[in-house]
Amino acid sequence: MKNTFLIILAVIFIIICLTCTALINLRAEKTEIKKENVEYEEYLNKEILGTDLASLIGKAVDKNEKNNVQKDEKGYYIENAENSIKIDLKMTTIDKTYPMEEIYNNEMTEFVKNFNLIKFKCTSIEYHKKTGKISKMIFEELY
Repeated sequence: MKNTFLIILAVIFIIICLTCTALINLRAEKTEIKKENVEYEEYLNKEILGTDLASLIGKAVDKNEKNNVQKDEKGYYIENAENSIKIDLKMTTIDKTYPMEEIYNNEMTEFVKNFNLIKFKCTSIEYHKKTGKISKMIFEELY
């Protein structure tokens, strides 16, 4: 009788420990996602220069590479519903939207040279439904 009680108590203790560990890991993961999102959310509705946008594009490309985000035949990152990030630039002067890969792959230095003093504004941020991480940002060229 005493041994049965100790076994039941040990099982309950193990279940409590596993539950606490899972909750701690979940909280840490949510904190990490929030920290990562803040790095990008600070740009929402803010005006930035082309040089800052170029840096942000570089950061997004690095993050996609680090997360092994797949590319299509054009070299554009394929959204993976977990941790991919895309940045689109709406150029109002020519009424065209460019994906970040097009700018990154076609000489980032030329973009900085031509648009370093042009202001852009982040008008939209989208999130992955599965993870809550930022999936897409849209920047518009300001006049």
